[in-house]
Amino acid sequence: MIAIVDYGVGNLFSLSSSLKALGLEAEVTRDASRLRQAAQIILPGVGAFGDAKAKLDATGLTPVLLEEAERKPFLGICLGMQLLFDKSFEYGQHPGLGLVPGQVADLRDDLADKTLKVPHMGWNSLEIRRGDPLFKYFKDGEYVYYVHSFYAKDCEASVLAVSQYGNVAVTGVVRRGNVWGTQFHPEKSGDAGLRLLRAFSELQ
Repeated sequence: MIAIVDYGVGNLFSLSSSLKALGLEAEVTRDASRLRQAAQIILPGVGAFGDAKAKLDATGLTPVLLEEAERKPFLGICLGMQLLFDKSFEYGQHPGLGLVPGQVADLRDDLADKTLKVPHMGWNSLEIRRGDPLFKYFKDGEYVYYVHSFYAKDCEASVLAVSQYGNVAVTGVVRRGNVWGTQFHPEKSGDAGLRLLRAFSELQ
């Protein structure tokens, strides 16, 4: 069973629907015992970093997630990926989960072309920089769907794939140990995204 963490922030319906369309057993939960029983865990997220981290902490699940991330495949999606890092500078400075070294910064600050739209929203090709089992069914250059204004940086050791937006190589996929993150939404990325989710479901 894949557990999708329900902490009041996230696109839970489309994610669970995508997993079920693949024939996978998925459960949206905030029950610590179910998270411990799951084969894999997904941390979704939309909205602002500070608010999301506060809501996650309020559930009491943060220690459970930190523990389980050491034991089984764990995937953060969009804001869920950003929460994996040490800290974010979105509307102040906020601590993250510290599962992946690095920080989350404002994309606008690093774009040379200030006419480029932020949020960065739409389809971008994903350039695979390092092979990984997550890409088992995924080809270099396939398109994925992004919606974000902040991005992970200072995390080169963990970067698996990027998407170019202007002069910025947006961190698209990261991995550290059992922990993966995708800045884009696999559940909104058509067949390519579904194939990536299938590969995640096969990780052990």
